[in-house]
Amino acid sequence: MASTVWKGYITFGLITIPVRLFAAARGERVSFHQIHGVCGTRIKQQTYCPHCERVVERSELVKGYETDKNHYVIVTDQEVKAVAPASSDNMEILEFVKAEGIDPIYFDASYFMVPEDAGKKAYHLLLETMKKSGYSAIAKVAMHQREYTVVVRPNEHGLLLHTMYYPEEVREVPEFGRTDNVTVKPQEVALAEKLVEGLAADFDPSKYHDEYQGRLKQLIEAKREGQTIEEPAPKKRAPVIDLMQALQKSLGELPRKPASKAAQNEAIAPAKKQPAKRRVAHG
Repeated sequence: MASTVWKGYITFGLITIPVRLFAAARGERVSFHQIHGVCGTRIKQQTYCPHCERVVERSELVKGYETDKNHYVIVTDQEVKAVAPASSDNMEILEFVKAEGIDPIYFDASYFMVPEDAGKKAYHLLLETMKKSGYSAIAKVAMHQREYTVVVRPNEHGLLLHTMYYPEEVREVPEFGRTDNVTVKPQEVALAEKLVEGLAADFDPSKYHDEYQGRLKQLIEAKREGQTIEEPAPKKRAPVIDLMQALQKSLGELPRKPASKAAQNEAIAPAKKQPAKRRVAHG
């Protein structure tokens, strides 16, 4: 059973809805342990105090914030809990916005919002209202020792919550957005549009897989069986010199798309029989 990440209330005007948050997704990857190469034994990480020159137990550890070099302010768990904001257990909707007005660069993690039994009717009222209006909700919630601005949006099955980065957390890269007076010819744009259309499809996440993780698993399995895997030759890509020529060649290499169902049905449908002409007897 999935574990609750946050438990509290989401408030909508004077309506209070008890809800729980569950992580909607998590990364999966092949993980490696640190092994002593001499004997093949997994090593153990120990917490060592260089001042006392000994390994310390976890029960001896406290939280400390470095204010100056090697100078720390010690803070207890009780003190941290005392300064927690109201959003620690109450998520107040601050405003409603159109989803398309939110730049996805601000999105962080995703969560399923599930109502408690006492709040199911109010939860579905909010869900249906947001579906019909096309709005998403902006709120604040505190968890994992920080307060997040979040966006709550309607989904076919319920409400989804996404934590968001603050503007100061979104990095600025001077090179990003710099055009250096580059001009693109209309003919190049037209060919590029054809290339896009040739690769266009409905989004289906089941088509995409982490090939790197799959190859890692194959490598591990092969080594376990005492086999070796040949390294594939790296692909060499030369820089594009003639953009028009590269676009035309790319169009020629597009995979042929299957005809749509409507076109297929039209192709196999039998031709309609013309009504037979009646012979007129001449007296």
